[in-house]
Amino acid sequence: MKTLRLLLCLFVGSLLPLALPAQTPPAAKGKAAPKQEQKKVDQKKAEEEEGTIEGHVLNRPNGKFLGLTLQEGKYKLTFYNEKKKPEKADVARALARWPNMHGPGDNRTVLNPAGDGTYLLGTLFVRGPHSFMLFLTLVKGDGDTPDTSETYSFRFTGGAGTGTGAGS
Repeated sequence: MKTLRLLLCLFVGSLLPLALPAQTPPAAKGKAAPKQEQKKVDQKKAEEEEGTIEGHVLNRPNGKFLGLTLQEGKYKLTFYNEKKKPEKADVARALARWPNMHGPGDNRTVLNPAGDGTYLLGTLFVRGPHSFMLFLTLVKGDGDTPDTSETYSFRFTGGAGTGTGAGS
């Protein structure tokens, strides 16, 4: 009989924690809030330190970045600083060349400064399919003596994604 009581007590004792809600000690009011606020501040600092780049990411030799996307069917080349924040374009224009999927030869367009000066915008509509090798040349200087400053070649796919370009 004692064994039966002992087993019954053990059985009820094992079910008791399942029936009662778990009790946790209340958090101290002054300690939990600063940790959460500190996390939010750290997240804001991280966002301020480094931005995001839209489209294909090209690493420049000077430590800065380029982002290439299609805007309304035309190439948009945005310039970014070391912290991946948009900055003024440091070139006069860019030239883009890619294979013509619908006939012989290559397609070419000139990208000129547009908008607020942080990007260059192409003049030619880019017909699909958007999967081809793209050759991009950045040109400094105006007039009779333009200077080719950087060249990139990479696989352009659909106007989005990331990749690294080989600057020269």
